Amino acid sequence: QVQLVESGGGLVQAGGSLRLSCAASGSIFSINDMGWYRQAPGKQRELVASIGSDGRTNYADSAKGRFTISRDNAKNTVYLQMDRLNPEDTAVYYCKARINPIAFVASYEYWGQGTQVTVSS
Repeated sequence: QVQLVESGGGLVQAGGSLRLSCAASGSIFSINDMGWYRQAPGKQRELVASIGSDGRTNYADSAKGRFTISRDNAKNTVYLQMDRLNPEDTAVYYCKARINPIAFVASYEYWGQGTQVTVSS
């Protein structure tokens, strides 16, 4: 069984910063891409940033220059450093990872339970 557990959400004032963490645990053979998504009320879930196993990153336009995604492969953890937050960043943030579980040939997508980020004006 594989689990993704997020942490680090909360309430912050506009212009502030938060750092989200997502740790994968369980019967993991390898982790491929990892990423952060968000879903605001009444809106579709959208990609915020992703990072490959080789460290290559991809950002949504809204995140470029303000957010930084990174990963610690030894800890099976992905991070999202969010700076210069604004109220439009308010959403539930979800972690996603494509993982090869032990004893499985194929890889599967796993999602975390989500963490709320609220930015006040």
